[in-house]
Amino acid sequence: MQIASTPEFSIAQSNLSLPPTATAVLNISGMKCAGCVRTVENRLNQCDGVRSATVNLVTEVAAVEYVPAQVTPELLAQTVTAAGFPTQARDTTAFQATTTDWVTRKAAEQRTYVRQFAIATLLLILSTIGHLKHFGWLNIPILSSISFHAGLATLTLALPAREILMDGWQGARRGAPNMNTLVSLGALSAYLTSLVALLLPGLGWECFFDEPVMLLSFILLGRTLEERARFRAANALRSLISLQPTLARLLPTSEPSESAIEIPVEQVQVGEWLQVLPSEKMPVDGVVETGQTTVDESMLTGESMPATKQPGDIVAAGTLNQSGVITLKVTQTGADTVLSRMIALVETAQTRKAPIQGLADVISGYFTYGVLGLAALTFLFWYFIGLPLWPEVMQPALGHLHSHHQMTQLSSTWLVSLKLAISVLVIACPCALGLATPTAILVGSGIGAERGLLIRGGDILEEVHHLDTVVFDKTGTLTAGHPQVSDCISLGPDSLGQDWSETDLIQLAATVESGTHHPLAVAIRQAAETQALPLLNATEFETKAGFGTVAKIDHQWVRLGNQTWLTQAGISLDDTAVQTAQTLAQAGKTVVYVAIDNQLAGLIAVIDPLRENALETVERLQQMGLAVHILSGDRKAAADAIAAQLNLPTERVQAEVTPEGKVSAVAQLQTTGHRVGFVGDGINDAPALAQANVGIALNSGTEAAMETADIVLMRDALTDVAEALHLSRATFYKIRQNLAWAFTYNLVCIPLAAGALLPIAGISLNPGFAGGFMAFSSVSVVVNSLLLRWQLRKGRE
Repeated sequence: MQIASTPEFSIAQSNLSLPPTATAVLNISGMKCAGCVRTVENRLNQCDGVRSATVNLVTEVAAVEYVPAQVTPELLAQTVTAAGFPTQARDTTAFQATTTDWVTRKAAEQRTYVRQFAIATLLLILSTIGHLKHFGWLNIPILSSISFHAGLATLTLALPAREILMDGWQGARRGAPNMNTLVSLGALSAYLTSLVALLLPGLGWECFFDEPVMLLSFILLGRTLEERARFRAANALRSLISLQPTLARLLPTSEPSESAIEIPVEQVQVGEWLQVLPSEKMPVDGVVETGQTTVDESMLTGESMPATKQPGDIVAAGTLNQSGVITLKVTQTGADTVLSRMIALVETAQTRKAPIQGLADVISGYFTYGVLGLAALTFLFWYFIGLPLWPEVMQPALGHLHSHHQMTQLSSTWLVSLKLAISVLVIACPCALGLATPTAILVGSGIGAERGLLIRGGDILEEVHHLDTVVFDKTGTLTAGHPQVSDCISLGPDSLGQDWSETDLIQLAATVESGTHHPLAVAIRQAAETQALPLLNATEFETKAGFGTVAKIDHQWVRLGNQTWLTQAGISLDDTAVQTAQTLAQAGKTVVYVAIDNQLAGLIAVIDPLRENALETVERLQQMGLAVHILSGDRKAAADAIAAQLNLPTERVQAEVTPEGKVSAVAQLQTTGHRVGFVGDGINDAPALAQANVGIALNSGTEAAMETADIVLMRDALTDVAEALHLSRATFYKIRQNLAWAFTYNLVCIPLAAGALLPIAGISLNPGFAGGFMAFSSVSVVVNSLLLRWQLRKGRE
């Protein structure tokens, strides 16, 4: 699938010396370990016109930034296919079909792995019988015979392990050996040595056909468990994809009708009318034309309460119509719907790597070559130096193969050295290194998607870990963004004895403001509507921008505006009125003076209230060790009042700041060494979102939010800021745990397999158990990532 140019590349695109780029998504099969990932990335990066390429081992997807004038996604797919990994480029025009096919293919693979699990378990039982026979613990006719285990090993290599052997050979042939290459060498070495011993008994070698069978059964069993865990890790992405409906009810007009016809959702076009019945999913994005209903949007926003929809409201594809029949006008289809963009964002996020993965990638690129070298050195060391120096380790190293009266010293030396070399080959695990980051990101981003928290990738997760400062835009972010009348104060009888009540003042003010769209005017009109006050007859409206409005009502001039506007009109303001207005202003409220026939009659105060849970969010961020700042284009008094309600010192508040000034303020914090996260509404704050180390956008249904922010919050809930940062930190910690385990495993187990403890404690690993350890290491990384879901759920309780 080819995705439109993304914000990460906007800087490159703005530079006229560089051609514009796009991003292609490729479906890749056949990757088994981090070495395969490294090979695919190298092949892609070597193509002319490719700026960067990142590959996800878990989802089997590559995201490639390329120059369309120099290369096409189809050519990139051909290049990777030629390297031995069958690849297809995603088709933008068939977004739903390609993603649905991916879900179907993954489900079919799971059924295959169920059969593989059964086969691997049977092989493990039979090979164990062979081991127990050598110890004299169990002797079952036929099942314990050498001929049976020779045949079993032959069938294992030819049938269930055939794919491993073929892939290992292809990797070696291409000059890019992988994990399967190591396993294949180990299994074939043990099999061929046993076969020679069986055919040439005069050599005095012992047969150990049960070793390659046990080795391969452990590998197959481990990969089955690993694939199952990886499938579970992708649950959230599959759930999002499954939300996409396949059919839509097309109407000839916007009016409800029984003549609706069902058509594939891919054929729906913008501007058409669709009918949606109760219990059906919205097929596309649209605007409700007729009808009223409640809609379950939890799959997109994480909000459990259904939303009421009526004509004029927006609905998103994949959300569930609960109660009423509605007609909607199509606004977005295919890859342009909110759901499709969420799927693309989540999938791309799972491809982007954390910088901490860089060391693992470098090591993985040379890992297989290093292991092959270590295996060769292990054989040479024990054959020429180790065993001649410590002959007493021969018996514990041979284990159940030891039958010294039947074997020559040369045979024993050969077998011990070979067994240790094979153990080194199969215990080394680049898979754990390769899975450490993508599985954690897969689970973390999936959990985020379920909760309406979209995190763009592993690099963002790591950057969140380094944040020490969070800057909030005030209006529309910390506050509701919808001013409300908070006070209406009558100043008593005028010179003619007329005493205007608060209700009178609101009704007169709403009438004067009936023709303007200023936020203060809207707030005053809403106050009148709340009290069911009808508008009066008014004439001769006049508005002066930045000052106020005047109109004639029942032969009286009613003037609304600021202090300067009234003073210019020659209206006197007594000290009591001025003092009252100053008190209101110090509380962060905007004061509107109301004068009737050139006499001050009262004051109306308007305030943009704090969002629900704003204080809770700020306190939680501070508990997380983050400093909280506020930037506002509003008056200093209003900004300081908000800071006081949030218990923030005034030195962390900047008022009367332009959008350009917000960028400068964030940059200033960065120049003093701070790592800054900026929280805004994703529209006016886009420049500051881009400037910050991590941009966080609320109300993410907007195009600007989806394209600019690093973290997109699908709900308009301020508490999700802390939730997103907590999720990011938890996921990054999980990545570090996985990498620490993967490195520690290899650092400990490779020397153990090479016989480091033989001279000291007489301990060594046979190839079968070495394969078991290798399988366990990969499974443990994936399972540890899956524990993230349990840990985050427990943390919420």
